[in-house]
Amino acid sequence: MNGIYILLTILFYFGMLLLIARLTGRHSDNDAFFRGNRRSPWYVVSFGMIGASLSGVTFVSVPGMVRSIDMTYMQTCFGFFIGYLIIAHVLLPLYYRLNLTSIYTYLGERIGKHSYKTGSSFFLLSKIIGAAARLYLVCLILQHYVFAAIHIPFAATVIGIVLLIWLYTRHSGIRTIVWTDSLQTFCLLLALGLILYDISGKLHLDFAGVVDTIKANEHSRIFVFDDWHSKQNFFKQFFSGIFITFVMTGLDQDMMQKNLSCKNLREAQRNMYCYGISFVPVNFLFLSLGILLLSLASQLHIPLPASGDDILPLFAAEGHLGFAVLIFFTIGIIAAAFSSADSALASLTTSFCIDILGIQHLSEEKAERRRKTVHFCISVLFIGFILLFKAVNNKSVIDAIYTIASYTYGPLLGLFAFGLFTSLQPRDRLVPYVAIASPILCYAIDRLVYAYTGYLFGYEMLIFNGLLTFMGLICLSIKTKNYGNTQCRIHSK
Repeated sequence: MNGIYILLTILFYFGMLLLIARLTGRHSDNDAFFRGNRRSPWYVVSFGMIGASLSGVTFVSVPGMVRSIDMTYMQTCFGFFIGYLIIAHVLLPLYYRLNLTSIYTYLGERIGKHSYKTGSSFFLLSKIIGAAARLYLVCLILQHYVFAAIHIPFAATVIGIVLLIWLYTRHSGIRTIVWTDSLQTFCLLLALGLILYDISGKLHLDFAGVVDTIKANEHSRIFVFDDWHSKQNFFKQFFSGIFITFVMTGLDQDMMQKNLSCKNLREAQRNMYCYGISFVPVNFLFLSLGILLLSLASQLHIPLPASGDDILPLFAAEGHLGFAVLIFFTIGIIAAAFSSADSALASLTTSFCIDILGIQHLSEEKAERRRKTVHFCISVLFIGFILLFKAVNNKSVIDAIYTIASYTYGPLLGLFAFGLFTSLQPRDRLVPYVAIASPILCYAIDRLVYAYTGYLFGYEMLIFNGLLTFMGLICLSIKTKNYGNTQCRIHSK
């Protein structure tokens, strides 16, 4: 019976998304799909980006990770905030000054064609893997608690969900997504608040009691300063958080595409400030939810699943928290999943059309036909990656996403840092080899260091990966000097 309620909730929610898509999709063109005609209100973009960043992974994995690593994820969140400030004052002014649709166009103007294609290719690979990992978790939960009972295979569940997302994004892309993301963020935060309220009631706690319970819990530890070998060491987590934000937001077409739909730079920066500030308390609430779930499980003697990702779904879908929480949970996880997956699909379409196919040089009618074809093909590819991720994943999804990001976003970090902070000109045709060699070398070093010292790299591998790419580009560079109107290139030694 619970499965029927979940299915009806999904259908009702999807109907709301289609209504918004219809209202915002009138008189759409390619500019509306790619940049929202640069008319998006900054406060709507900011609010919607909360849901897009959190995703279904945060909704499920973050409460569950408390059992294994306490509340130390907050150290990474503090780094996130600093990263957002850097993006607002370093990257956004650059993107708006160049009037970019795809942010990787910068690499072509600054370094060369091969660097441009390399950067966009790494984004395409990184985004489709990361988005597939996020949506995979939601599909798995829905399959386990709803569709398996009526004998629908997992592949059909995945195809159905991706088809729903394709339907409401195919016409106006980012112009629709800005508004649907806001609805989805509202639903996600409402679900979080109502679930916290319900659990607090079952524990017979008022607000002060909730605070005392969290503070007294053995898993309330936030900071780790004394163990350099731990992945949860403060300095590893904090600085990794800065760089994760810099690359997974500032160098990510998905997140920047929404910022670039704002009317001007000032509004885009306001969006980043508000969005960055809100990200810290929202994640703290998810971690607090995890502690309250553990307390309730202890009080009711409920055996917990082995995977932290299954803790909240267990409570919600098996009736431990009542029918109301089941509905809230369903709305929250669907909202979180759709808000990250729909923008990922739009950004992948944008990057492939602009960076790989160059449709901006075609007529409007021909460009629109190709854009729609690409949008459909990427949806199909998206399904394939979700099924692949299910076949190989055996760890916490959020950890897997950041581990993947450490290897695939590292070359992007190195490329942009090189372009922004040096006046050198690398041999452009050799840049792809550097970008490919860097993550391979990082993986080999990680294995060797662990084998001989026991030191285990965490998310700081992203920094190291970017540094290797940066140094490789310097080794292949030509220093450019200006003498009046004449440029002289001197090979660096």
